[in-house]
Amino acid sequence: MLELINICKTYNQRPVLAALSHRFAPGEFVAIMGESGVGKSTLLNLIAGLDTPDSGEVVVDGAPISALGDDAATRLRRSRMGFVFQAFHVLPHLTLQQNVALPLLLNGQDAGAALAMLDKVGLTGRGGDFPRQLSGGELQRVAIARALVHRPALVLADEPTGNLDPETAAGILDLLRAEIKASGAAAIMVTHSHAAAEKADKTFVLSRSGLTLTPHGR
Repeated sequence: MLELINICKTYNQRPVLAALSHRFAPGEFVAIMGESGVGKSTLLNLIAGLDTPDSGEVVVDGAPISALGDDAATRLRRSRMGFVFQAFHVLPHLTLQQNVALPLLLNGQDAGAALAMLDKVGLTGRGGDFPRQLSGGELQRVAIARALVHRPALVLADEPTGNLDPETAAGILDLLRAEIKASGAAAIMVTHSHAAAEKADKTFVLSRSGLTLTPHGR
């Protein structure tokens, strides 16, 4: 459902991604590692259509994102993608239930599934709480619930455990993997953490030469 075709991207006359091509399989949980500045977060932004490559194509569900107008690209992100960020991006003025319900409301779906999703990530009975009442690990659970509640085909995670202690991070990654597999979504996780990458089905290293598969595998 996702293919990168000869993606090139340059910032300030410095090549970040050069002729990058890869096809990601449906239902696969992939980790992408690499040195700082190599273009890992840039790659996620290109896949999401939040940035545009200088050349090449990002193809989602058989359609090049570059062929979509702004409104169509927004609808694609809203309906087919879920996002998990290092900084959580949970809205502080909304309850947990309201935060998780946002993708459902934006997609015209029944918001009642938000409470069930909070149950699945271990936050039963916390729907009326506000983000200020939660720990970092609990906030990331809310972020995972929000990313998956509308059953996206593709989940993009940018350093999802970077702000968490190792024990909490391990639990969050187990949860993320379990929920991704249960929903049948494909997932791409950018991380600096080898422990995080071990939770994925496959791990690639991004470099100037492209994506290289590591020996790791489940």
